[in-house]
Amino acid sequence: MEYCKALTTPDTMWTFCPNMGASIFFLVLFAGTTIAHVFQAAHYKKTYCWVIIMSTLWQLLTYIFRTISIQTPASFGNYAAWFVLILVAPLWTNAFAYMVFGRLVHNYTPDRKLWGLPASRFGLVFVVLDIVAFVIQVYGAATATAQNIPTDEVLRDLHIYMGGVGVQLFFILVCLVFGIKLWFVMRREAVRFPSARPAMILLYTQFIVLILIIIRIVFRIVEYSSGLKSTIPNHEAYQYCLDTLPMFIAILMYNIVHPGRIMRGPETEMPSSWRCCGKRK
Repeated sequence: MEYCKALTTPDTMWTFCPNMGASIFFLVLFAGTTIAHVFQAAHYKKTYCWVIIMSTLWQLLTYIFRTISIQTPASFGNYAAWFVLILVAPLWTNAFAYMVFGRLVHNYTPDRKLWGLPASRFGLVFVVLDIVAFVIQVYGAATATAQNIPTDEVLRDLHIYMGGVGVQLFFILVCLVFGIKLWFVMRREAVRFPSARPAMILLYTQFIVLILIIIRIVFRIVEYSSGLKSTIPNHEAYQYCLDTLPMFIAILMYNIVHPGRIMRGPETEMPSSWRCCGKRK
């Protein structure tokens, strides 16, 4: 049998032999998309893009700590860092999608409203809901990784995390309903104003991103639905294919169809009294 440091080291945190090459591979990919997003945010002068940069950065840190943890398998801190980060990092991508939806409502609807909800409040409402899911998930994930806690408490904390994931999924589905309504409005506007047609591509990107997030959420729910006895966490291929890869594609989609390229100039920004997350000055 091939030697595996992660399994043979005394007091190792790992229950399987992780693939170092795969970890480094995604570390490089997320480093590349982080650099690209920083450049694009500066190029298009879109300050709200710090949110998607945070998403790429947290994903990058996930694989930095995972790579270090593979080399130092007995280190609880390194293992806990990547474990918590990979569970909560996608919430930044989710929040950015909500913010982009708000800006699409602001720029491509006649009255800058959707079902009575003003564009200036659209991002605020959904981002606040995303923060609620974020707090629940961080609490559940962080407490589940605490050292020397009984198995039943770990299971309870994972259920708290799964509850936060369920809340996130519900809000995404509500946002998708609003997104479908926005599609009908924007399609009508694109017929009247050809200049609005490129924005339809961004809207389709939004749908793709949310679907990728849903795939990841369903995976996480299934992963811990059987408690700690599930075999899924011990087969990292599931994590790479159903969590990391969908999130990388989602982030990459915003590199390819960057909101700043579609909604250019200061006139496309939200009202001056509202900024990136809908907060007042």
